[in-house]
Amino acid sequence: MFGNPEQMAAAMRQFADMLSAPQSSGPVNWDMAKNIARHAVLAEGGDPSVMEGERRQIVDALNLADLWLNEATTLPSGVSNPQAWSRSEWIEKTTPVWQKLCDPVAARMVETMSGTLGASGLPAEAQAMAGPLMGMMKQMGGMMVGQQIGQALGTLAREVIGSTDIGLPLSDTAALLPGGVAAFSEGLETPAEEIRLYLALREAAHHRLFQHVPWLRGHLLGTVEEYARGITVDVAALEDKLRAVDVNNPEQLQELLSGGDLLKPEETERQKAALVRLETALALVEGWVSTVVDAAAEGKLPSAAALGETVRRRRATGGPAELTFATLVGLELRPRRLREAATLWRSLGAERGLDGRDAVWRHPDLMPTPADLDDPSRFVKGEAEFDLSMLDEEPGEKPNGDTE
Repeated sequence: MFGNPEQMAAAMRQFADMLSAPQSSGPVNWDMAKNIARHAVLAEGGDPSVMEGERRQIVDALNLADLWLNEATTLPSGVSNPQAWSRSEWIEKTTPVWQKLCDPVAARMVETMSGTLGASGLPAEAQAMAGPLMGMMKQMGGMMVGQQIGQALGTLAREVIGSTDIGLPLSDTAALLPGGVAAFSEGLETPAEEIRLYLALREAAHHRLFQHVPWLRGHLLGTVEEYARGITVDVAALEDKLRAVDVNNPEQLQELLSGGDLLKPEETERQKAALVRLETALALVEGWVSTVVDAAAEGKLPSAAALGETVRRRRATGGPAELTFATLVGLELRPRRLREAATLWRSLGAERGLDGRDAVWRHPDLMPTPADLDDPSRFVKGEAEFDLSMLDEEPGEKPNGDTE
């Protein structure tokens, strides 16, 4: 019981957070989850505040990168207030989006856990009498899920570089984490300034898309939410875990919900379609960013090609952060067709120019499909112009107003 003092102290802090947190109106107490995430960051080497020199380096890199992007894309700047964040600031700034993404799955987890821990299997009369107990069990379930989310966000905070690492718009502000940049740079024989500028190019390019393609943010987040709504909880596995828990073993309690093995996607056509849309959208975003960043860095950053390959391997192979996201939302967030998407955007730019390439983002109906990623040349050589006014016509209506 009195093993590693640091682990015991961390467990006691988390337990204190759980007891002191006010009851939340939603399935998860996010104040408690943020506290646990911050404690998790501090327990793994600390989280020093961003020094003024570091902040200036990051802000200057983001501003310079944004200027370079003007030559590589027609989309206007998305960087208005560049910032440098500590890991704790990343947790605080991105929590509103995580709440939107995680609450659908968390609600299912809490409902299932409260039923399993409380009056599950009792007659209706007994369940009615156990109402207060069920409320307490639901609060306990919310605390346990909140603890797991806090641990997951703490893990992510130690790995991310900026606000757009996972391909989703987690914040409206372009920002890099000096600690994340330093961790990415470990083992690379490249000047620190080049690495910082390359990562700033990626951050600024993502924000051009998210700020100036009005439908993209809602499409990405909505697709993740739709997929998450189809996630179910493996009740049998949860009951087995709960029965096996030793309340005197803090590590077992902490690991109860870890790994994401309790979250099972429904194999429905709607679920599969949402996953395909999400993977395609992520690949198209990452492919476009890779294309414009490579173009903007050409002739300016000698190590751009090597850094680009490092980033692509990092995104394509996944890692602890991806596993963490699977625990949070129930799916792997990986742009599986990144290279095909990058090939399509490069070919489109060569064929139609920057204006023609970037105009594809004007409406979701203009975007390449999974079939287009299979054969990029077919999309590139296809109809170069598309009349957006036709999108407002009723089905079956001809351009001249007649109906079929």
